[in-house]
Parts: sequence; C-alpha cells; structure tokens
Amino acid sequence: MSKMVVVKTGRSLGCCDKETPELAFSAVSPEMLEEFLVDVAKDNERNLTNLSQHAGCFKTLRLIEFVFLLCEQLGLHQVTRYQAVEILERFMIRYIEKLYSSTCTGSEKNTEKHGWGLLQVRIQDHFVLRIMSCVQIASKVSFHYQIVDITMALKFLQSLGYSYKREDFLDSELLVLETLSFQVNVPSPFTHTEILLEVMGYNDPSVPVEHLHGIALKVLKFVYLMRNTIYENLLKMAIENSTPSELQRAKFVTVKEDCMLLAVGVIGTSAFILNYTPWFKVVQQLASISGVTEESISEFSQVILRHIFPGAYNLK
Repeated sequence: MSKMVVVKTGRSLGCCDKETPELAFSAVSPEMLEEFLVDVAKDNERNLTNLSQHAGCFKTLRLIEFVFLLCEQLGLHQVTRYQAVEILERFMIRYIEKLYSSTCTGSEKNTEKHGWGLLQVRIQDHFVLRIMSCVQIASKVSFHYQIVDITMALKFLQSLGYSYKREDFLDSELLVLETLSFQVNVPSPFTHTEILLEVMGYNDPSVPVEHLHGIALKVLKFVYLMRNTIYENLLKMAIENSTPSELQRAKFVTVKEDCMLLAVGVIGTSAFILNYTPWFKVVQQLASISGVTEESISEFSQVILRHIFPGAYNLK
C-alpha cells in the first residue's frame, strides 16, 4: 500500500468539536505520524485477513444505538463508542463460537440441542452486562479520557433495574479479556478517520482540517448507524445488480469491515459537503495516502451522500 506523508512547516489547529477541546492537529512529528499511519494500515489489513465469516452480526442499528447512547450517558469520548462496538463484535462472535463448539460435540442430538438452548438463554440474560464490560474495556484502552470503573458501571445498570453485583462485573470483564486473548486495541474507523485527517493537514496546509474533522465525525456516526443499508447499496452498485447472491454477500464482508475504506469514504463525503477545493484533488490525496483507489473512494462517497441528501448530489 502506497503511503505519503509530506513534511510541512508546523502549525497548530484547534478542534472545533466541543466534545474534544483538547484535540490539536500537527501536535506530533511527521516521522511519528507516518509510523502510526503504517501501523494502523497494517492492523486493518491483518484484521481483514483473519476476518470471521460472522463479522458484522453484532453491528445492527439498534445495538450500535444502544452502545452509543450508553457511552453518551456515561460521558465518554466518541472514540470509546466505536472501540466498544468493535470489541463487543469480536468478543461475542468468538465467545459464541467457543460455546457452540464445546456444547455440540457429543453424539446425542437431543442433548446437544437442549444444552445449546440453555446456553442461548444464558447469553441473552448476560448480554447487557457484556456490553457494559466492553464499554469499560474500551474506556481503559482510551485511558487519556474518562474511565468507567466498576462503581460507575454498577450504579448505572442498577438505575436501569439490573441487579448485578461487583463480582459479576469483575468476572464479565475477565471473560471478555480472556476470550479475546487480551487483544482489545482493535482497529477502529474513528482512529483511521483522524489519522488520515492529520496526514492531509501535513501534506497540504490549506486543508481546513478542523472543519473537516467536525463534519467527518457526524458523517462517520451516520454511516456507522446506517451501515447495513449503505453497504447494501454499495454492493449493488459494485456488482451492478439489485439482487446480490449469497456468495457475493459473503465476499463483500471484507469491504464492510474495512476501516480504511470507511474512513476515506467519510472524509471524501465531508470534503464534498465542505467544498473547499476541487473535489477530485481530495480524492487523489486520499488515494495516495490510504492506497484505496480513487474509483472506490468516489463510489463510496456517492453512496453516502445519496443517503444523507436523497436525490441531491451526483458526484462529477
């Protein structure tokens, strides 16, 4: 994947987002920025290589909304919301696969069915607790922001009518960590979006990064919530067919889970809305930085814009 980080004279850009008043672009050296970009890209590619066939099952609209609202009620930074969803997704898939594998290995089919049914009930009964554990872990990964401790989590769920104890939170958090082999610093579209904006600012000082950042966070939230609908239309555009086959949907999972593609699509959309320079130049720069093709960036941005402003935009 081709990377480009051009050194420019330093400048400090304050963020206009009220939720992140401490954020400042151009605060790190270009060498560190380039290293971070390469690491993020490698993590994303590694994740896509080892992707589960069930990826995306726990990224439904209602579930993402629940996690986002939970983080908002706890006063957590936006990065924590996306990290929590990604951790929850990976944990639940691996956890259920392990439970199913350990239960359905006997010779008695009725026993297998009964045992798996009981486990399904148990999973459902503890699901909210698992979500809170993933939020707690995500807040610790983003340790420079507010951390959700057991007392805070306990009081919050008790206020919702749940009767969990401190031991339940400790056991649940340990279960999540062990299931994921303590690998919880997973790729997040939020991180990809911010690092690409940072690189764009270094490459071209005329880019209004602080304004792009504010728009991009709103676009990212919209796309993340509407991901199934948006990616469904992207798939239909890619195959030029309104009825994708199951095989085509299965192959498209890697596209839906590609954080780099999502980030460039979000920024491309935001740049088109802001209209600060000829749009094709933004697409060229994003392609050079990320390695995603200009055609893919353009197509994805077009799909996003059509959902934000139905019938209003046609990218040229």
